[in-house]
Amino acid sequence: MKEFFKFMFASMLGFFLTLILISVILFSVVAIIASVATTEVVSTPRNAVLQIKLDRTIIDRGQKKSIFGDMYSMRRRDGLTDILDNIRKARNDNDIKGILLDVSVIPAGLSTISEIRDALADFKKSGKFIVSYSEFYSQGAYYLASVSDRIYLQPQGMVFFKGLDAEQTFIKGTLEKLDIKMQIIRHGKFKAATEPLFLDKMSAENRKQISELIRNSWEKIVEAVSSSRNISAGRLNEIADSLKAETPEDAVKYKLVDQLAYRDQLLNDLRKKLGLSEKADISFITLDKYSNVPDSRSGVFGKDGKIAVIYATGNIGGGNGDDQSIGSERLSKAFRKAREDKKIKAIVFRINSPGGSALASDVIWREVSLAAKEKPVVASFGDVAASGGYYIACPATRILADPTTITGSIGVFGVIPNLKGFFNNKLGITFDEAKTNANSDYISITKPMPAYQEKVLQAGIESIYAQFVAKVAEGRHLSTASVDSIGQGRVWSGTDAKRIGLVDEFGGFDRAIEVAMALAKIKNYSLIYLPEQKDPLEELIDQLTGNEARMKALEKEMGEYYKYYQYLNELQQMKGIQARMPFDISIN
Repeated sequence: MKEFFKFMFASMLGFFLTLILISVILFSVVAIIASVATTEVVSTPRNAVLQIKLDRTIIDRGQKKSIFGDMYSMRRRDGLTDILDNIRKARNDNDIKGILLDVSVIPAGLSTISEIRDALADFKKSGKFIVSYSEFYSQGAYYLASVSDRIYLQPQGMVFFKGLDAEQTFIKGTLEKLDIKMQIIRHGKFKAATEPLFLDKMSAENRKQISELIRNSWEKIVEAVSSSRNISAGRLNEIADSLKAETPEDAVKYKLVDQLAYRDQLLNDLRKKLGLSEKADISFITLDKYSNVPDSRSGVFGKDGKIAVIYATGNIGGGNGDDQSIGSERLSKAFRKAREDKKIKAIVFRINSPGGSALASDVIWREVSLAAKEKPVVASFGDVAASGGYYIACPATRILADPTTITGSIGVFGVIPNLKGFFNNKLGITFDEAKTNANSDYISITKPMPAYQEKVLQAGIESIYAQFVAKVAEGRHLSTASVDSIGQGRVWSGTDAKRIGLVDEFGGFDRAIEVAMALAKIKNYSLIYLPEQKDPLEELIDQLTGNEARMKALEKEMGEYYKYYQYLNELQQMKGIQARMPFDISIN
C-alpha cells in the first residue's frame, strides 16, 4: 500500500507539472500572437545621434523582425534596403543631429558598402555631421568611414590599408588523394568556375580577369578615399604598398585618421557638437530601434501606383528556394504577380547571384522578358550578378550596377565526377551493369564517360551557350559576335561592364527606384516587396528545427574552415548544366 501511494502521488505531481508546462506554452503562444499583431512605435529623442554598427551580415533584403528579438535568431542579418531607408529617413529627421559610425569589420561585399557610403554622402548634404570611431578599421570599414567629417581611432588601434588580394581555393590535390576525377565540359576560355577541380593555381586567363577585377575595385576605393580625405591617389597607393599606416601614430601622420582617442574622449567631443554639458547623456538611437520610427514622408506615397521590388539572392536552382537562394518557381510567380497587377507600374529587380542552373535561369528569364514587354523592369546589381545572375537580368529595360559589382561571366559548363577510383581503390567497392541500349548508362559517375557521351554533352553545352549569347544580344541590342567576344565566361567589374555595354549606368538600389519612377512616369508611389516572406513565427520554427540550426552548428564548429564545407556542399548540389561564375573567390 505504501508503494501504491508513493507512485500515485508521483503520478499526480507529474500530471500537475505537465499541466503547468502546457499552460506556460499556451500563454507564450497567445503572447506571440499579440506581439505579432502590434508593432512598437518609437519616437526619435531630441538632439539624437544615430549609431550605426554594421556588425551583422548584410544582405539585400532583411529578415522580418523576430518577435523574440535577436535572442532567438539563429543568424540575424541586416537588410541593405532597410539600412538605406534609415539613413535617408535620418537625413530628413530634425531630431537626428548626426551619425556615429561604430564600425570595425563589415560582413558585406564592396558594392554593398559602396551603396551605404553613397547614402551617407547624401546624408552629409543636409549639413549634419558624421563621425567614425573604432579600435580596428578593416579595409572595408575604413572605406566606409572615410566619408566621415572626422575619423577617430583608439590609441592602440589599427587601420588596415594595404590594397586588395583575391584568393581562390583549389581542391585538385584533395580529389587526387581521394582518387576522384572530374570530367569537365565547358564553353568559354575564362570559365574559371571549374578550374579549382583540375588545376592547383589560377590559369593565365583567370589571373588576368581577377587581376583586372580587383584593380578596378581598388581604384574605386582609392578615388573615394582621396576625395574625402584630400590625399592624392599616388600617396594612398604608396601608403598601401609600404604598409605605412600600421601604427596608430602613423595613421594620423599620413592623414588616414584625424585623432587618436579613447571612447570617453570621443563622447566629450560629441557633447560639444550637440551643445551638451560635460556630464550630460547623449541620446543615441540604434539602427534597429530607429527602424520603428515612423517615416514622416510615408503619407505622400502611393497616389500614382506601386513599384514592385523583386529580390533574387543566392544560387539559382529549381523549386521554391528561399530568401538566400533563388528558386525558379518562386521567382517566376513573383514576376507573374507583378506583371498582372495593374497597380504596379514598374519593377526593380534586385540581383545578388553568382548564377547556377542554366535551366532554372532560362525559366526566370522568360518571366522577366514577359514583364519587360508590359512595364519597365530595372535590374539593380549588388555585389555580384554574374553568369546565370546576368542571364536573368539581360531582358531588363535598364541595368544598373556599382563600379565594383562582379558581373558578366557569360558561359556555361558541366561537371561529371568519375568516382570509379575512389570506390574501387579507397573503399573496395566495384560495379557491374546490364543495359538495354547503347547509352542507357548516360550519365554515370562510377566510370569514365565514353567519348560519344562526352560529345553529346558538349553539344548541349554549346547549344545553351549560343542561346545565352543570343538572349544577351537581344536584350542589350548588341550583335551576337560582340557578345561572344566579351563572353567566353569572362568576369567583368561594373566599371568594365558599363564600358562594353553590359550595364547602362552606375547606381545602387536608390538610383534604381529613381530610374523606375522616371520610366513609369510616376511621382507618388509605394513599394511592394516580392517574393513574399515567411511569417516570423514560421521562420523561427524553421530556424530551430530545420537546416538552419544544423548549418549554424557546423559553422561554429568548423570556424574558418567552414567555407571549404560550403564549397563541397554547393558542388554536390549542382544539377544539370551550370551557368555560374567562380564562386569561391575571396577578396580581402
